[in-house]
Amino acid sequence: MTVPSLASSLSDSVAAAARRGMADLAPQLRRSAHADFQADGVLAAARTLRRNPRQVAAEVVDHLPEDGLVATAVVAGPGFVNIELADRALLAQLARRVGDDRLGVGTPEAGVTTVIDYSQPNIAKEMHVGHLRSTVIGDALVRVLEHLGGTVVRRNHIGDWGTQFGMLIQYQVEHPEPVPGDTGTMGRLATLYRLARAQFDTDSAFADRARRRVVALQASDPSTVAAWQDIVDESTRYFTDVYDRLGVRLTDADTVGESAYNAALPAIADELERGGVAVTSDGALCVFFDDLRGPDGEPTPLIVRKRDGGFGYAATDLAALRQRVVELHADRLLYVVDARQARHFRMVFDTARRAGWLPPTVPAVHVAFGTVLGPDGRPFKTRAGDTVRLVDLLTEAVDRAREVVAAKNPGLTGAALDERAWQVGIGAVKYADLATNRTRDYVYDPERMLALAGNTGVYLQYAHARVRSILARAADGGDITVDVTATLEPAEKALILDLDAFADTLVEVVAGHEPHRLCGYLYRLAQTFTTFYEHCPVLRATGPRRGNRLALCHLTGETLRTGLHLLGIPTPDHL
Repeated sequence: MTVPSLASSLSDSVAAAARRGMADLAPQLRRSAHADFQADGVLAAARTLRRNPRQVAAEVVDHLPEDGLVATAVVAGPGFVNIELADRALLAQLARRVGDDRLGVGTPEAGVTTVIDYSQPNIAKEMHVGHLRSTVIGDALVRVLEHLGGTVVRRNHIGDWGTQFGMLIQYQVEHPEPVPGDTGTMGRLATLYRLARAQFDTDSAFADRARRRVVALQASDPSTVAAWQDIVDESTRYFTDVYDRLGVRLTDADTVGESAYNAALPAIADELERGGVAVTSDGALCVFFDDLRGPDGEPTPLIVRKRDGGFGYAATDLAALRQRVVELHADRLLYVVDARQARHFRMVFDTARRAGWLPPTVPAVHVAFGTVLGPDGRPFKTRAGDTVRLVDLLTEAVDRAREVVAAKNPGLTGAALDERAWQVGIGAVKYADLATNRTRDYVYDPERMLALAGNTGVYLQYAHARVRSILARAADGGDITVDVTATLEPAEKALILDLDAFADTLVEVVAGHEPHRLCGYLYRLAQTFTTFYEHCPVLRATGPRRGNRLALCHLTGETLRTGLHLLGIPTPDHL
């Protein structure tokens, strides 16, 4: 069942009161140090009416419905309305949320299909730290959208086509001997790629042979296609292993490489050219934009077809977009790709709209994100200057977490210790990434990520485990029946209000495509619970107060568990 939040119910009441007072008010409610909520919006309405804002605010107060929700409402400052809610209303809301398996969260995304493109590794290359953000941000958005009732189509748009495969396959043909050094599957492919690239860049005859191999691949030459498929399969197995380590929802079925759109590219180019969207310039088929120019002042085009007749990833992105709208019936398109691709996606979306492939009713959003930095404030690299492999980063995080967990729980050993280390280490990495506003860069700092205090995944996991411990100790007398006639302590009221904001927070996450809002909410909730627990004894409480406080513990535990699950972070009952 959907349980409207107290904030939304109060907003409706304030708006209705304003209308009865002859003011058209769109109230903005916010938590305040002076009251449970402060209603803004009166100043703007008063300006429109050319009236004294305090008088308008007074009329709003006078016309608030006597429905038991509001205890007191007073005019403050130049025209604010400070509102305190009734204890009975707060406790009744607590009872409704405790009795609902979904914690009062509705399904506002029901009937909406979102296609979300994220992760996007390249075949024959190991995933690096740059893939972390796209993968975990995309996974969190998928989880929240699905939890709100939406239909989500996951797309892992991998780079599995182009010149590099002719280069790689030709090198394997000419050098069938084992690769020196790294014999691991992706290590072998990565080494092969580096060797092939070096020869491609220095040996023009080899480069010509590699290009002919690309032609053979495009022409479906059996032996070339078989070699290409082996490379794709080997890479896919590696990607699956990394996704399993990360605990994200991407599967093989979600992977649709650039090769899947290859047959559609000539028709894409022809349709753009016939419609006048694209024109030939210097032998290439291009789309131009009036407001996009390079440093030299010349127009910057989107190149659909190169002068040699080949297609780049712009054409592939256009084909994928059209297929997602036409065949998958997307109501929303999300592309979780780093901020450096902003201009590219702007051009792709604009081109698709001009071509009629992207209707005005279907938003296409580039969900841009910043860079993972090292301690020096620069993009995170190894000491040798190479990009950090994602597998190495995850291994380090789990190893460090094992030390933290073992120090806290000396009796935990073997497989149980390994499992807990994975839960804490991977959770710490993902939370540190998601807790940062996605458009900002952040510094990778394992020690801070694994701290038991502060805004970290470990702190929230510990808060969840602490709540579970309280409930376990109360199991012999753990009645969580809510008594709505009781009076509330300030810390109890604050916790109810924070718990009540969960559903609204999830809607905000979707509206801005911002998982950090959920992280911030959960951190504040954990802090509020700590204050509650310090000031309001639970296990020593008696009568109705004990039941109410156990209900608050139960709802806090479930909200932390659900919220962390939506971020893709495990919630062990013990830490």
